[in-house]
Amino acid sequence: MTSRLKQVFAGSVFAAIASITLFSVILFTLLGPSLSGWTAEEVDWDALETPPDDRHHLGTDLVGRDLFTRIAEGGQLSLGIALLATGISVLIGVPWGALAGYVGGRTDQWMMRFVDTLYALPFILVVILIVVVVGRNTWALFAGLGAVYWLDIARIVRGQAIRVRSAAYIQAARSMGASTRWIVIRHVLPNVAGPAFIYATLTVPGIILAESFLSFLGLGVQEPDASWGVLIADGTASMESAPWTLLFPAAFLATTVWSLNLLGDRLRDAWDPKRTRT
Repeated sequence: MTSRLKQVFAGSVFAAIASITLFSVILFTLLGPSLSGWTAEEVDWDALETPPDDRHHLGTDLVGRDLFTRIAEGGQLSLGIALLATGISVLIGVPWGALAGYVGGRTDQWMMRFVDTLYALPFILVVILIVVVVGRNTWALFAGLGAVYWLDIARIVRGQAIRVRSAAYIQAARSMGASTRWIVIRHVLPNVAGPAFIYATLTVPGIILAESFLSFLGLGVQEPDASWGVLIADGTASMESAPWTLLFPAAFLATTVWSLNLLGDRLRDAWDPKRTRT
């Protein structure tokens, strides 16, 4: 695993740049609120829609709130939601895919037909149903979305489980009378953990974009909380008079998604050298 991680950065300037960029964004989201001198909801009545200056390093929004602080705290919320939803998708998708791939037969067919059925459900419909059930609860909403994003990971893990179920150590465990549960936990899951982790890194940027899209539509994070999606939605309302209110949160979102996607692709290529890039 360590050697494969080294391959991610070997000979790739972009991977190093993406890592530094992602680390800088995370550091900014963690330390930004304490460095700005302003709270996210504090209004500066003397600086309504003010461009970046010495008092407000990234300017202010329509009602005079400091964008530096709001973008930093919005990043905490966006990244926190993405990690929560990704963690839930891994907890569901990995055992599901491992069991389906190892057992095979009709069990595999029924389990994967269930996955195909969930794939057919429109994304917005799922969101609306979750909102109806749990109400306007941000964390519950995206925890529910995490329970939908496990489908891709389940498919990847299933394919890996099919590859390892005929291995010699699996056959030896069967001949010794080991139960299916023991074999899946002891042998199958550790061998599919690597690919599952790689594809989980590709799930994070997808969920960040989903959160931003839903917040932009008013279905995600609600005031007084602010995510990057909320800030982008606010910025579009004043982009003509105050373009920085849209430019800065959009830049942070795009930079973070680019960094995560690039690192995820490099991790995937390092794990599967035979994979050809498109």
